[in-house]
Amino acid sequence: MMFSRFFRCAVVLVLLTTTTVLGAPSSGAGPTGLRAADPSVLRIGSTYVGVQSVDTGIVVRQASSPDGLATATAQRVWTDTRGLGEVWAPEIVTDGGRFYVYFSAGRGAAHRMYVISSAQAGSGYGAETKLALPGDKWAIDGTLFTFNGQRWFVWSGWAGDTNVEQNLYIARMSSPTTPTGSRYVISQPRESWERVVGNPYINESPEAIKDPNGQLHVVYSANGSWSDQYCLADLRLRAGGDPTYVWDWYKSNGCLFGSNAATMMSGWHPTLNVSGPGHNTFVLLNGDIATSPPAGPKFPFLYHAVAKGTPYSWSNRHWYSGTFVWWGSTTYSRANSPGAPSDTGFGLKFFE
Repeated sequence: MMFSRFFRCAVVLVLLTTTTVLGAPSSGAGPTGLRAADPSVLRIGSTYVGVQSVDTGIVVRQASSPDGLATATAQRVWTDTRGLGEVWAPEIVTDGGRFYVYFSAGRGAAHRMYVISSAQAGSGYGAETKLALPGDKWAIDGTLFTFNGQRWFVWSGWAGDTNVEQNLYIARMSSPTTPTGSRYVISQPRESWERVVGNPYINESPEAIKDPNGQLHVVYSANGSWSDQYCLADLRLRAGGDPTYVWDWYKSNGCLFGSNAATMMSGWHPTLNVSGPGHNTFVLLNGDIATSPPAGPKFPFLYHAVAKGTPYSWSNRHWYSGTFVWWGSTTYSRANSPGAPSDTGFGLKFFE
């Protein structure tokens, strides 16, 4: 996602069915066969539910495995009847027994966040509602989560009305469809390793997860999504920290999942089989970060990437399945900023 993503696709809701148990290593690691970007997947019982963009509406696919999505029948459940424009990067969550799909729609600087909801994952969605995010600025890649009893919404957006850079913002939500209070910036693309490719420089695709110590993480994508420098990085909220205070967040000192050695955090290694991996999803039970996995075993996740040796372009991206594991005693450090210069806790390691 990024401003020049105005030529991106619309939103699709995908329903995957499998008997895989959350926490088991992914036996089908690698390309899923689905030529698409921006996966968002959660698990309901033994059923995986996800979203993927296609045309100007939302469709449902059902398959016994991620690989089966490419040939699964697509059922349209929502159509952009108001001509909102490009529809990007849907995110599916559950809250109070309902499913919510958040997506960005618009043209140019008019992109804003919208939501649809239903009591069922694959049908019954009503008309879209525009989220009244504080500031009413360009916004994409938004998603909802609950942390310490409070609903939060995190997204990528602009500080003003022009495309200077994409920052990550957070705001409280009083309901799944109602933001409340101010927006707060929690990350800006200011580190050298996330400014290899720009115009604009970007932080986008935030995904929340909670580590075994109970600390909140927001994994995000950095560098231009139009290049093979695209990668995953991590924000970790210090123990007892305030999610709205930018200096309570500590950023990884490089990419944690990427294809270029020069931008990787020390001790992390570039991918062997894919280029420009990004926009991940943590296949959590009910999409709830309270069900985040414990330390120890590897757990499944999905991301998009381009196969090594293939020209890097948006049209060549596929969904990939992989695994990740919590990595203890990981120190993130910074300089010339308020608060402690470093913070040690869990990091993440990702595997193709």
